[in-house]
Order: sequence, then C-alpha cells, then structure tokens
Amino acid sequence: MYLKDTVNVLKLNDAIYYNSWKDYFYNLLLHNYFFPDTAYDLIGFTKDNDIVYAVVQQSYVSITINTDLSQVKNFLTLNGFENVRNNDYYNPELGIILEDLHDENVLTKNDILYFIDTVFYTTDAFWKK
Repeated sequence: MYLKDTVNVLKLNDAIYYNSWKDYFYNLLLHNYFFPDTAYDLIGFTKDNDIVYAVVQQSYVSITINTDLSQVKNFLTLNGFENVRNNDYYNPELGIILEDLHDENVLTKNDILYFIDTVFYTTDAFWKK
C-alpha cells in the first residue's frame, strides 16, 4: 500500500491468493458492491521482477478508534454472513466467502466500519443463483 495523497491510497496485488486473475476481479466487483464507500478503482497494471501487479486506488480512511471485532461480527451477522472461523465469514444465501477481516482490514472512523482490504471468494452456489 502506498499513500498517494491525503485522500487516496494505491495498492498493488499480484492475485496470489486467487486461483486466477478472473477470481481477483470478481473480488474487486464484490467489494465495490458491498462496500462502495471504500470502492477500488482499477488504475492499471505494472510489472516488477517478472511479476504482474494490478494497481488499484482506494479512498484513505483515517481512524478515530480501534476496531472492535465484535462489532464487525455483529454487522456481518445482521447482513446474512456466518462467522466460520477467526475473522472469516460465509453467506450461505449468496454463496460468498469473505475472509481476513481483522482489525487492520476493517477500520473505524466516527463509529462507522470501513472495510478496506477484503478477500471475497465465490462458491459454486453463487453461480447457481
């Protein structure tokens, strides 16, 4: 992550946590749908040491208090997600997995949760809907 200015950050991602670039792009689309206040803008791509990275821009969030993970769990539960382990969730109705929601990836500003670094995966159930 790179601080671009006082309003935005730039992030690089090589899609290493995904089976394919397509799965990474689905992740971006799902993040933007569920969390439009911290939506990603795909700026382009770069290459370093023969590794291709997507370059995305996202709004900078300045925290006012540390995130309480019980509030994250409550918010996600109210929105149909079940906590399956640690900071990972699953929505059985939608067939979506949402992972890595620890207190550095969900920030709190003025008592509002901001999801800034989500990891979405789709399941077969997602595609059958």
